[in-house]
Amino acid sequence: MKPIWSINDIDLTPKPDKKYWKNCHREWREEFIYFLLVDRFHDNNIRKPMNKPVRNGFGNQEQLKKFCGGTLRGIINNLDYISGLGCTALWLSPLFENNPESYHGYAIQNYLAVDKRFGTKEDLEELVDAAHKLDMRVFLDIVLHHSGNNWFYPDDQPYYYFNGATFPLAGWRSDDRPIPIELRDPELYGRKGQIRNFDAYPETREGDFLELKSFRMDDSPEARYVQDILIGCHCYWIKEVDVDGFRLDAVKHMGEGAISRFCSHIREYAYSLGKKNFFLFGELVGSEDLYNKYIGPKTTVSVDGQNIYYGLNSVLDFPLYHILADVIKGKASPERLIDRYQSLHANALGRGEFGEFLVTFLDNHDQVGQSIKHRFGKDATEEQVIAGAGFLLCALGTPCIYYGTEQGFDGSGEDDSTIRETMFSLEDQATNALNKSGKIYQSISQIAFLRKQSSVLKFGHMHMRKLSTDGINFHLPECAKCLLAFSRVLFDQELVVAYNTSPEEEREEYVTVKQQPTEKKRYYKFLFGDTGKVKVLENTEGSRQFIKLKLRPMQFVILTNQ
Repeated sequence: MKPIWSINDIDLTPKPDKKYWKNCHREWREEFIYFLLVDRFHDNNIRKPMNKPVRNGFGNQEQLKKFCGGTLRGIINNLDYISGLGCTALWLSPLFENNPESYHGYAIQNYLAVDKRFGTKEDLEELVDAAHKLDMRVFLDIVLHHSGNNWFYPDDQPYYYFNGATFPLAGWRSDDRPIPIELRDPELYGRKGQIRNFDAYPETREGDFLELKSFRMDDSPEARYVQDILIGCHCYWIKEVDVDGFRLDAVKHMGEGAISRFCSHIREYAYSLGKKNFFLFGELVGSEDLYNKYIGPKTTVSVDGQNIYYGLNSVLDFPLYHILADVIKGKASPERLIDRYQSLHANALGRGEFGEFLVTFLDNHDQVGQSIKHRFGKDATEEQVIAGAGFLLCALGTPCIYYGTEQGFDGSGEDDSTIRETMFSLEDQATNALNKSGKIYQSISQIAFLRKQSSVLKFGHMHMRKLSTDGINFHLPECAKCLLAFSRVLFDQELVVAYNTSPEEEREEYVTVKQQPTEKKRYYKFLFGDTGKVKVLENTEGSRQFIKLKLRPMQFVILTNQ
């Protein structure tokens, strides 16, 4: 096929021989997402997993700063590994043509072509089709705030944001990039230098993201034109390869109006292809109040007389990410975790039908907020990694696992590169870390299967449970090393999830449960983490019912009253 150079050459008419995948049988909150960096998951070689766990992944710090050789074909060849984990959706890092020095995908120089190092458009279409046959959605990571390092300031020197001043665009780094060619216009870029303070407005919106060049982010006709170009480019990929959603990078650096406009047009185009559940979620590091500006009906605006009602479906739950690791590892009291869910409930009321369901995670490719980068697996036991993933799978939200977490990767190092390990050996072309028999992988797979089968875990209300050591005085957990328990309740069904956060001590405590009116409901049986059943007890007044659990250090269990 002849390469496309201009936005005017894009034909958004549906492919006549293409049957677009609608996936109307599952809401996006039912998904279990697997997020991978295309360059780091697997190459084209057919490999076998090592016999022992590879807790720090493959690749040294210098190797991981460069392109490592992961491909779309490598993902196609190993989709069974991802689906076997129980994942129902695949989130791919940006795969459009990047600056040559970039491996991560966020330095785009051609929005209309797959980076040749990863494969071809046909490879991407084959991957999406193969995922659909396994009943998995595919989400693309996209970048709207900035392009790659495609041009330079005078003398090719770094320029920095200064009181909103606009600087000259001195030249393009290539004679034929960026693409579409309409992006080769200096007036479409902010040209205000690199952001110094990422929390200062308007600097964080107008400035360049390091060396990557920001588009115009104001209300000018030029900014609107850039939006139209990017809307057309991304509709093109929905049409061509039938993807099911986008994860929007750096949402904080764009206005809610721009995000809402993009999402509305993308959603409408997806609808025109029969894709009613197109999922749009964003990276937004900030407070819950900031989330409210971008999710659901809070973003209602009117542009050119057209009402634009909806922004993002969801965002990544960074507040939970910043709390959960220390609680699971017994380093922090669950009080902040409990407060997080109370805040989530309070803020979700105005977001519409799906607004309370954020995308939850333990690890990602940035690990925002860490001075020395590492994964959840750093200094964690296998039991703690299982409990962390299990918590996400059983709690409110759409759980997302970062590639390698299911193998216990620890990602310890000094910069971003070491949390972006390869799943395949860079020294031995026959070896990878895709071990399906490991304890963490097996346990996550079992919990994911329970979630897939259970309406309660997908749709039930969530209640943090009070505890007691004597069966009389009940309270929410207050210490760092204690029992942590919550319930998911759907009509008369209840699942209790409990975890002993102590790495050293066995804990025996009473856990409150939903009132059971009949004797038939007076037992809870274990679904994960133990066997047998426990009897429902009650206080002398009959006003409170509870079960007694005795958990080993770091034991994670799930029980049901059915």
